[in-house]
Amino acid sequence: MSESAVTKDRYLGRDGVSAQEVVRAKQLGKTNRVESTTSRPIKVIIRSNLFTLFNAILTTAVVVVLLVGNWRDAVFGIVMITNAVIGIYSEIRAKYVLDSLAILESPRSWVIRDSKQIQVPSADLILGDLVLLRSGDQVPADGMVLESYGLRVDESMLTGESVPVRKREGHSVLSGTVVVAGEALFETSKVGEDSYANRLTREAKQFQKVKSEIGQSINTILKWISWVILPVVLLLVASQLRSDEGTTWQHAVVLAVAGVVGMIPQGLVLLTSLNFALAGASLAKRNVLMQELGAVEVLARVDHLCLDKTGTITTGEIEPQQLICLDDSMEEAARAALAAMVAGGENQTAKATMAGLPGVEPAQLRQNIPFDSSRKWSAAVTESGSWFFGAPDIVASHAVNASEALHQVSEFTAQGARVVCLAHANETSIDEDDPKLPPLLQVVLIVVLAEQIRTDAAETISYFLRQGVQIKVISGDNPSTVAAIANRVGVRRGEPVRVVDARDLPQEDEAFTDAVDEYDVFGRVTPEAKRKMVRALQARGHTVAMTGDGVNDVLALKDADLGIAMGSGAPATRAVAKLVLVDGKFSKLPRVVAEGRRIIANMERVSALFLTKTAMSALLAVVVAIFAWRYPFLPRHLTIISSLTIGIPAFFLSLTPNYRRYRPGFLERTLHIAIPSGIALALTALAAQRFYAAESLEVGATVATLAVLMAALYLLSVMSRPIVAYRAMILFAMLGAGVAVVLIEPVRTFFALTWPTPNQWLGVMILAGVCSFLIELIFRNYSRKFGDLTRIVGDIDE
Repeated sequence: MSESAVTKDRYLGRDGVSAQEVVRAKQLGKTNRVESTTSRPIKVIIRSNLFTLFNAILTTAVVVVLLVGNWRDAVFGIVMITNAVIGIYSEIRAKYVLDSLAILESPRSWVIRDSKQIQVPSADLILGDLVLLRSGDQVPADGMVLESYGLRVDESMLTGESVPVRKREGHSVLSGTVVVAGEALFETSKVGEDSYANRLTREAKQFQKVKSEIGQSINTILKWISWVILPVVLLLVASQLRSDEGTTWQHAVVLAVAGVVGMIPQGLVLLTSLNFALAGASLAKRNVLMQELGAVEVLARVDHLCLDKTGTITTGEIEPQQLICLDDSMEEAARAALAAMVAGGENQTAKATMAGLPGVEPAQLRQNIPFDSSRKWSAAVTESGSWFFGAPDIVASHAVNASEALHQVSEFTAQGARVVCLAHANETSIDEDDPKLPPLLQVVLIVVLAEQIRTDAAETISYFLRQGVQIKVISGDNPSTVAAIANRVGVRRGEPVRVVDARDLPQEDEAFTDAVDEYDVFGRVTPEAKRKMVRALQARGHTVAMTGDGVNDVLALKDADLGIAMGSGAPATRAVAKLVLVDGKFSKLPRVVAEGRRIIANMERVSALFLTKTAMSALLAVVVAIFAWRYPFLPRHLTIISSLTIGIPAFFLSLTPNYRRYRPGFLERTLHIAIPSGIALALTALAAQRFYAAESLEVGATVATLAVLMAALYLLSVMSRPIVAYRAMILFAMLGAGVAVVLIEPVRTFFALTWPTPNQWLGVMILAGVCSFLIELIFRNYSRKFGDLTRIVGDIDE
């Protein structure tokens, strides 16, 4: 704010707070200073990625193996470390980009203290401070207007209402709002955490993770495993000590750890994080930031998308749409007079009107009367007479051609346009103190304005509608205006939207939820009502995404399954959102959906591989514990099987383009393949161990490892169908690596394997062949029940 003589003269005689009061308030911490948070703290990111159930289980297993066994059997711990590093790096990277968006010059305010006007940091304001406001200022705290000189405030960031609000003496102003015209002096009544904007965002400070179905499915399995780990370990240790091979207690513990580790789909956790990280890196290049790795998956599952009008569908700017002249003989004079009246205006209506008068030379004004909200018109006198510019229901209704003017006005207002009229009278002067319009007014110009709709809004909304996603437009603006804009962008694809004033919605929970389901457009919605609407949709089992850019959207963004913020929005919205569109382009969302679909569809394909190993290990643990048999694998044997048949090939398979629409029931479908396949592999391992362990423990483990490896490679080939050249190369590479493990003596020794004899190779081939035949039957049965899991869809609109 710049100091001016006018401002000084206006506010002479005001004392304001004293220097002693300011010092006392600072000592008590009762100032306007608030700790600003734009994204998750680094320590929270690190903690959330380190302290997980997955890491707890694997860390315990690694420590146990290192204490009582061979370090080679602890190599599975690398998966845990890699998974944590990927998660921490990706989220910290997003944090730094988000924080850079919020770096602004520290705002300052002009205040009256000790009868003097001084400029202070807005954070140092205290209760009772007298603050001066001018056009362009952001209101730094809540307060009451003491003196107003045409003050108009844009409250859209807090309330969603796009029309500036006139503020008079005694009216309240809220922190975060912006002065668009006039000036005023107000006294602060609430500062810091007590101000409206900060009270609204207080609830948003607690972080909530996105609900990833893949992540939840993995966590469900880990919870099952966590319940059985201790009894399984004890049973396995006891069974190994009771076996006939004279196993030491240290080796028994290592074998028990092998049984437990084999049950954990650690590679699936890593691959999921890696896929999310790669998707995040890809989207970041397109100016889309993920605050959480799982956010990209959620949007692919969304079936209801709630849009805030201002900042999402519209840019928040007003643009000229049409200028209609009702009297051709007066058109030139009317345009010149109107240009003179709106030239230099700070409010959006004046700027948009001026933009609709390109090349018009403003007339010389003999008298100029500014707009007053109580009468709803401004006026001016030129050499061609007096002109009145304002609301149609006031200006046009008094005109001699009222019928013609109002008919045209009604057509545009029904479309949600903002309409103002310019009327002419022959008077050569206007009494500023007389609120009445002169007789014999004639409407000459009808100015039609419209909110500027984002160029990508209609196309993006059409995309989501084709995908079966329902659109709900939720705004604090006038319902008619919002409905018209919703119709223009095709929210109901050729049908008029169903609109309601949120203040008329029923209060009962069930009736409220029914109404939210029924209507498409909601106007006059408060921040609390937005949140209630999101929760109502979720109560009906819907997955809800919410977009927004203002503080009034914070609560709804936080509670939605996926909050999406615009990069130009308030810091609070970026802090609670899981996705941030840095450049504010709504059209980026279909690409996010595509990435989410690829991850979900491909992860379903490869999850069967990981969970098959889990099922196999669980059955092995139970059987060997019951019968006191030797556990067929060391941890390093399972590392070979996991790496060559699951981990490495699954990574490449997960990158395959696949835009199949989301289908619920991820875990159920996957287990229909994994459990029977795991049983087949477990029986193969047990058979190999029982048939060949008599020759030696190493021979039994080698035959079991190679037979399971070959059968698991067949399962990999099933999940890779159709086997094109790219996938065939992966299969042959993994098969070759498996052979190399056995052929190369140092590697073979490292993994505690022997070179099989011809008889042992024959046993490997027979066992692997029988198991592969069973896996083929299992997959065909699955396909009849659920459809072809391996079908790849290449069209994003499929």
